Amino acid sequence: MKTIEETEIQVLRVPDNGIQPVVERDDHGTLHMIYFNGEPAAGNVFYRKKESGQDNFSEPVRVNSQSESVIAIGTVRGAHMSVTGDGRVHVAWMGSREAEPKGPGDAAPMLYTRLNETGNAFEEQRNIMQAAIGLDGGGTVAAGNDDMVYVVWHANPEKTGEEDRQVWMAKSADGGDTFDQEVAISNPETGVCGCCGIKATVDHAGEHAVIYRAATKLTGRDMYLLRSSGSGMSFSEQMLEPWKINACPMSTSSAFSEHDKFSVAWETNGQVSFASTKDATQQVDSLTRAPGDSRSRKHPAVAHNNREETILVWTEKMGWERGGTLHWQVFDVNLQPTSKSGRSDDVPVWSRPAVVTNENGDFTIFY
Repeated sequence: MKTIEETEIQVLRVPDNGIQPVVERDDHGTLHMIYFNGEPAAGNVFYRKKESGQDNFSEPVRVNSQSESVIAIGTVRGAHMSVTGDGRVHVAWMGSREAEPKGPGDAAPMLYTRLNETGNAFEEQRNIMQAAIGLDGGGTVAAGNDDMVYVVWHANPEKTGEEDRQVWMAKSADGGDTFDQEVAISNPETGVCGCCGIKATVDHAGEHAVIYRAATKLTGRDMYLLRSSGSGMSFSEQMLEPWKINACPMSTSSAFSEHDKFSVAWETNGQVSFASTKDATQQVDSLTRAPGDSRSRKHPAVAHNNREETILVWTEKMGWERGGTLHWQVFDVNLQPTSKSGRSDDVPVWSRPAVVTNENGDFTIFY
């Protein structure tokens, strides 16, 4: 087994000058990637894969069946992907102004598709939203190895303020064939930050978790973790970190589950942090911040390897219609920063990084 000093970090630009990569590795070692390309207000998402032992990714396959039906503006919006252990790919996204089918009352739809059974194309996109209209910060998807698929977004069907928004979840028990009508799963008293992203995941033990930012009385932009067991039938809620600000920070979050460990990462007041537990059912009792005192950090991504090292990746100096710089730091088993750190200078506008653990315990960052 490699030592910490031998851990390698590979940093790669997304193919085709794409943005907003999402990358996952399945149980067979195949690397799956989606990314956005085109006009940010109405573009497309493409999928590629790289099987274990191969040097190059496959040719791109368009995910959305209707051209230009994906929105990427604001970085918080865009497509999310979840891959089951056997390599079935599930993708969900907030529809662009061009997207069909529409949500109820001609609302922006919450769209979903999955890789077909032969693995060479994606099924026709479907709107999952049946009642909870009011998309803003996009949506997310999580799939487990038990045929459970969860599409999650935040909305306010009553069209009142952020303090009345909730997190909504539509559940499939048949691998994405059909979905139940969405139900609210967050505490109505916390609200939800309207233009902040949301992240759902299924951990290595099959437990479902959702990370979102609140909007309690408009100034309580605290970060919350919703944890569920029993196929998403009920949820407990934990505040990860408070933040008092009377504005929407347009933040994103990240989750990673592998090697019997569950990690989440988020932004607060221009700083990024991560926390890890054995699985998604456990309370988070401490957090680790990125070293240094920068206050322009956003869009964190986190991963860990079989040596109990954790890598935190983030951007700096990004803003509305402005790109920024990429940064990363590896932490040891005691959560102390190691000598493995670095940066790159050309993160594109509206993008965010992704990181994945390689089969040998090294890390690969895509941006």
